[in-house]
Amino acid sequence: MKLSSKGRYAVMAMADLAIHSSGRPVSLAEIAERQEISLSYLEQLFGKLRRHHLVKSVRGPGGGYRLGRMAEDIRVADVVVAVDEPLSATRCHPGSATGCHGTKGRCLTHDLWEELGNQIHLFLASVSLADVINKRILGTSGALTRNTSIAAPVMPALEPKLAAVEPAE
Repeated sequence: MKLSSKGRYAVMAMADLAIHSSGRPVSLAEIAERQEISLSYLEQLFGKLRRHHLVKSVRGPGGGYRLGRMAEDIRVADVVVAVDEPLSATRCHPGSATGCHGTKGRCLTHDLWEELGNQIHLFLASVSLADVINKRILGTSGALTRNTSIAAPVMPALEPKLAAVEPAE
């Protein structure tokens, strides 16, 4: 499963807005330039984000967009869902009467892929926009770069061998 550019760009733009707004509206042109996203594409995305009350528009000179609520209260899943990005890993459409195999019903791995989509949604719902901009995303991809005091777990089978090589005090 791959998240399309619609969801990724919406989250990137919302994170940019959260970082750069600091009480003033931010223009889509500024976001487009910083994030290297087409302005017309951003206009489409922000129309959807506005309808879901994730952003507020400010008209007039110095206008632009502000977050619709605090960054701590906006979940990444809210942003992805607002721009109509499906979080499904199955090849059939939710609620489809025909299933994965057309008239044959669901495929053997349907439940696996459906649960993957559920887990992705749960993860994105657990992460706020504030978590993203403050780099508080936990995981193995960057744990050592964020906190060098985190030691990798030792596999139990290796513990006795490692203990034998440690220097005596």
